[in-house]
Amino acid sequence: MSQILDNINQANDIKKINPSDYKRLAEEIRKFLVQNISKTGGHLASNLGAVELTMALHLCMDFPKDKLVWDVGHQAYTHKLLTGRKNEFNTLRTFEGLSGFPKKKESNCDSFDTGHSSTSISAAMGLVKARDINGDNYRVTAVIGDGALSGGLAFEALNNAARLNSNLMIVLNDNNMSISENVGGMANYLGQLRTDVKYNRFKDSVEKALNTIPGIGSVIMDKLRKSKDSIKRLVIPGMLFEDMGLTYIGPIDGHNINELTTAFASAAKVKEAVLVHVITKKGRGYKPAELNPSRYHGVESFDIKTGKNNVEKIGVTYTDVFSDTIMELAEKNDNLVAITAAMPSGTGLNKFMRQYPDRFFDVGIAEEHAVTYAAGLASGGMKPVVAIYSTFLQRAYDQILHDVCINKLPVVFAIDRAGLVGSDGETHQGIFDISFLSHIPSMTLIAPKNKQEFKDMLIFASQFNGPIAIRYPRGRAYEGLTEYNTPIEYGKSEILNINGQEKTVPVHSIKPVESGSSFSADHIVILAVGSMVETGYQVMTKLISMGKEVTLVNVRFIKPMDEELLHRLSKSHGIWITMEENVKSGGYGERVAGFLMEHNYRQIRMINISLPDQFIEQGDVAVLKEKLGFDAPSILENIITKIEDK
Repeated sequence: MSQILDNINQANDIKKINPSDYKRLAEEIRKFLVQNISKTGGHLASNLGAVELTMALHLCMDFPKDKLVWDVGHQAYTHKLLTGRKNEFNTLRTFEGLSGFPKKKESNCDSFDTGHSSTSISAAMGLVKARDINGDNYRVTAVIGDGALSGGLAFEALNNAARLNSNLMIVLNDNNMSISENVGGMANYLGQLRTDVKYNRFKDSVEKALNTIPGIGSVIMDKLRKSKDSIKRLVIPGMLFEDMGLTYIGPIDGHNINELTTAFASAAKVKEAVLVHVITKKGRGYKPAELNPSRYHGVESFDIKTGKNNVEKIGVTYTDVFSDTIMELAEKNDNLVAITAAMPSGTGLNKFMRQYPDRFFDVGIAEEHAVTYAAGLASGGMKPVVAIYSTFLQRAYDQILHDVCINKLPVVFAIDRAGLVGSDGETHQGIFDISFLSHIPSMTLIAPKNKQEFKDMLIFASQFNGPIAIRYPRGRAYEGLTEYNTPIEYGKSEILNINGQEKTVPVHSIKPVESGSSFSADHIVILAVGSMVETGYQVMTKLISMGKEVTLVNVRFIKPMDEELLHRLSKSHGIWITMEENVKSGGYGERVAGFLMEHNYRQIRMINISLPDQFIEQGDVAVLKEKLGFDAPSILENIITKIEDK
């Protein structure tokens, strides 16, 4: 039997499909997604749940003329299939391949690049206003999940959407899940709407009855729709969306294409913002994902029959270390509390959540609230630990500065996924946190070189009386260099090697001149930050084998900088190399360069090893490092070239 999906090779081809084949097409799309994602990895459950919803949107919209804005965007795989990208799916989330998110450079059917949640309604409103100002005529639709609706930006947009005198369709894809189970008032409210079938039945019966009255029935029905005392309020008092000034349609079965297209057609006729509430099942069509949608939200390659991951566990991760250590700290300190933004599993707080439910707070997709909530907890005598991925912490910048740091509150920020993350691409790389945190007064920023030091830093942070952030990478926790383990001292770095002699030297014992020599323009010091200490050690070993004298420093404290150590090193080392997994602008290297300039150390030559000031696309981290010249061999070659270039 031929595949219906084979007949869809460009946008709008779905409109050529016989309606009797829609169900079969949906099954083929799900089979295609499971087969391909099982090989490449990707977001599975969210895409399986949005198949019919996406098909209905494509049946009602004209691409690329019409504009569809996906919130987050990880559920847009079916959209990609229906716009001619089927043959590229074997490159999904690989370097220079198909992105796991909407990308305008990939297709003119992608109207807005996304990756973070709660943005779609704001962006869609902007497109509506631009359309109206330019006198254009196209449809604009925003698709937002119920989890993303908990984000404050979504409510700001909804509040303004009520003022639109032009059509905007907002599709609420309600699957009762974000990444983890939804929490909070909005989740409860939507739960009530999902189960309120008596409302829809009552509304339908009243409409049918009125429409049977000759002459006046339709007039009365029209008046009721427009009245503030409409049927909806008789049955469900205080309808949130209607009270905000939006027209509400739903709930609609998100897997019934006829119901969906009827609702979308109705929404298109309204000259204002319309919210269509659609109920879907995350993971639909693949039993393991239906039973455990959280587990199959984002997956590596897996065996389709068993659902088991094909990728072997990489060993103890930094997230594992955080999870275990935070449990140990909580047992000793009754005031220690943990906060996350819809990521208890991803941040390693699941065990804490089960063991200390009264001290665990999942605030939903609301990073800004998470940080200010932590500030309030700290003001009340608690010791809050806020665990958020680097890329998502960007969203709470003002709250970190205004609510935590101005008040000098003892909040611990556990910044997971700092540095290159990989397959999720530009929107998820954690390569900006050093830049946006290190210039905030009263903020302390640290990074561990290995597994043991991370644990020590968490203990240090739990006892620190002020704002402190620990950045650590995704994946395997480095277990090397355990012979170097000097106690953590505020604002002090750790010396791992002095001019080729491997030994741990406390900062206070460093002399202006090491190894019996005076200042040498050829003596090298590598100042490595966090994850780059492992790379720095590899580079140092190679340089020593080439006859170079090298000192390796584990920076530890990005802010404050260990200026005492830097002054001492300036008296003996003529070549300074900084290494950090962060963009160059605003990074540690630039701060060191500023130090050298401020103190007029003109005899020092500096080499800044950092990531380029650009958004870095998706791809395996090892591949990205090689392409960016950020792996150890490339860095070594770069250093040698610059050293020899007098």
